[in-house]
Amino acid sequence: MALHRSCGPLISSSLLTPATTPTSTILIHSCPPSVCINARVRNTTTKPLRAAASAPQKYVYPDPIPEFAESETHKFRAELSRKLLKDKATFGDDFSSVIDVCAEIFSEFLLMEYGGPGTLLVDPFTDMLVALKEKELPGAPLAAKASLLWAQNYLDQDWDVWNSKSSK
Repeated sequence: MALHRSCGPLISSSLLTPATTPTSTILIHSCPPSVCINARVRNTTTKPLRAAASAPQKYVYPDPIPEFAESETHKFRAELSRKLLKDKATFGDDFSSVIDVCAEIFSEFLLMEYGGPGTLLVDPFTDMLVALKEKELPGAPLAAKASLLWAQNYLDQDWDVWNSKSSK
């Protein structure tokens, strides 16, 4: 048992004793040594103070919705075609193939991973770029960028609209 003296009583410190070990705490009142006969002894059991830290609650995103994925893929395909049609010369005869590759990867992402706002990842768009380059299709950076920008601007909004209609 460690004894500490500060401006006041001489007290024992239970901080240095193991948890739940019976200890005696002696309180001696500050008084002149010749008069100090008023000492109390109290038996206690020390217990460590534990901060009640609870794990932060994790938000669980909803599972992907196949019907939403199908509908959104059709919309994505139409909008990407409209956007890239402005640069049709860049894609030449491979225009349809570029759209097909992007739509297939986007659809897979929607079916497997997208669960609403906060779950849009960059991975499917880098996958589009890589797949288009591997197939040696023209305009890979342009198509991947247009796909990403479309998704950033519309996907979460469309999800919210879809779910507001289905909850009514």
